[in-house]
Amino acid sequence: MPELLTTSGNIALTPATFQHRLLEWYDRHGRKTLPWQQDKAPYRVWVSEIMLQQTQVATVIDYYRRFMARFPDVHALAAASQDEVLHLWTGLGYYARGRNLHKAAQILVERYGGEFPVHSLEAMTALPGIGRSTAGAIIAISTGQRGVILDGNVKRVLARLHAVAGWPGKPAVERELWRLAERYTPDERLDDYSQAIMDLGATLCKRGTPSCLFCPFEDVCLAHAQGEERRFPESKPRKVLPERQTIMLLLRNEEGRLLLEQRPGAGIWGGLWCFPQFDDREALSRWIDAKAPGAILEPAWNSFAHTFSHFRLHIVPQPARCKRTGHVSEVDTLWYDSARPANIGLAAPVKQLLNASRPFAAQPSF
Repeated sequence: MPELLTTSGNIALTPATFQHRLLEWYDRHGRKTLPWQQDKAPYRVWVSEIMLQQTQVATVIDYYRRFMARFPDVHALAAASQDEVLHLWTGLGYYARGRNLHKAAQILVERYGGEFPVHSLEAMTALPGIGRSTAGAIIAISTGQRGVILDGNVKRVLARLHAVAGWPGKPAVERELWRLAERYTPDERLDDYSQAIMDLGATLCKRGTPSCLFCPFEDVCLAHAQGEERRFPESKPRKVLPERQTIMLLLRNEEGRLLLEQRPGAGIWGGLWCFPQFDDREALSRWIDAKAPGAILEPAWNSFAHTFSHFRLHIVPQPARCKRTGHVSEVDTLWYDSARPANIGLAAPVKQLLNASRPFAAQPSF
């Protein structure tokens, strides 16, 4: 690809010029007081990078602080139970990130003595949940070695700068963006450069309303020159989300506790605690006959929707009361006491329903 041209046709942006402009902007305007920027150890950078995947900085800050207070190093994280980890992840979403973080910590302790293999991109990307961009960020920010990043913010900056057509999820488009990322990544000030290009995308080159007048690349950005900033990067082709339905049984015992079951490790809400779920009323009735005979069903609450990336789930909360609890005291179940909450990972709709159940309302609204 030739050098990027200004609207007047002059060659304007070499890698050195790009780096100089970006770092000059960062020195003046970049964010430098975020909690994970104060001690750039690989562990701290890693946790922040995983949390920041598909999650806004403002949301992550409090989660990060609580997480680091409980798990100050990789050894503490590896020694924890999955429930402890997911409990601190509750509400952050994309729970596979938390499970992978836990698994990777155990591998780092068992295989590397708790040290990160930051001198090997291949070893880093072999760890659960760490892709090429995340590995590059950890390497660059924590060690100052050359690591190339291409997270969502960087994709947006480069796609607009060069008016790269197509959805970045397409292999050909992604390859072009990686080529540009490699081209512009310097050999010096890697930690600042990585923070700077992510910051530019997060604070100025935002998805919906980019602040082009304050951007250090306003005069050379092809998308801006075309007046099509919002076109780039192009969105994923839309598909109609499938609709599914589930009945969640809010079964309360005589002590006022609610029954929860732990989900399997893989799949939706993997490893989290949820209310028993049923595809239909017949399956619910069979379960009650087998495990909670005599349980009294109360009027069902209004359904509400919870949207995943690939389908929309309509949840019908079904409250019930039971006297005989022995049949449901099994492995991977517990009676949840809202007055003394257990440190367990909860799916977001379950947490929502637990909150609505204090006191046990006849018909809350969602």
